[in-house]
Amino acid sequence: MADFVSGFWNAYVMVLVFLSISFCVFVLVSNMTKRPSGPVGLHDHVWDETLQEYNNPLPRWWMYMFWITIVFAIVYLSMYPGFGNNQGKLGWSAVGQWEAEQKAAAEKYGPIFAKYKGMDLNAVAADKEANAMGQRLFLTYCAQCHGADAKGAKGFPNLTDSDWLYGGEPETIKTTVLGGRMGMMPPFGPALGADGTKDVANYVRSLSGLAHDSLRAQRGKELFSQNCAACHGPEGKGTPAMGAPNLTDKTWLYGSSEATIIETVTKGRTNQMPAFQAFLGEDKVHLLAGYVLSLSKAAAPAEAQK
Repeated sequence: MADFVSGFWNAYVMVLVFLSISFCVFVLVSNMTKRPSGPVGLHDHVWDETLQEYNNPLPRWWMYMFWITIVFAIVYLSMYPGFGNNQGKLGWSAVGQWEAEQKAAAEKYGPIFAKYKGMDLNAVAADKEANAMGQRLFLTYCAQCHGADAKGAKGFPNLTDSDWLYGGEPETIKTTVLGGRMGMMPPFGPALGADGTKDVANYVRSLSGLAHDSLRAQRGKELFSQNCAACHGPEGKGTPAMGAPNLTDKTWLYGSSEATIIETVTKGRTNQMPAFQAFLGEDKVHLLAGYVLSLSKAAAPAEAQK
């Protein structure tokens, strides 16, 4: 966005506006002709086989309307923003209006956010009013990726279970929302080759009890130990500090089919969650993290019965 507020774009807009108004003036002046005396003839051109036009100038009232429009545009540009970065004599701007609305909202809702900011996240997660506010924030800023029901989609984690990439502790969830996350698995296709990636895929499927080729899984175990264990651990149970997922459970971010796992191992995966600290502020993030925590707490009793 910085490119569009540079001096060049300011000059570009000013020149474009000036030329547009000048062209309108030119068109009007060039058409200010008097009506000829005597009978008015027809234009030579013919439309739709028989349709012709009289050679009459524009009606005066119509010309005046165009002039009024041009004068209005000039007056408007002198009073309001529109001519480059000129703010106009009234000093009004959309940015100023937005800032005023933000200030009014902060005065009205700031004490409410501050109240919950002072509470422990577990207490926030258990508070119905806080959850209602957190849900509205979630639906506005998070549902596009995680879904309105927070159950995720391919490449976007389900937030309603107890399986976490980086950990499900209250402060860890808040850290994730505040600073975002950058998940990156490097591609191993060039190093392993087609057969090697298929062997590793079969071994990975064996870790979670999925159907697999036992011979390929046996070969893939050694390859996994050499190339994958550094992140996923020697037993494939993952490393939350790195965001490396547990490969021994039934939760899959991109899918558990052999073809999908081969694609993941071959090409790697990159996924980024944006940071919300600068945009929402810590008070709102505290509410949002509490709501996300409440989703997994609600799922925990049901999962405990499995």
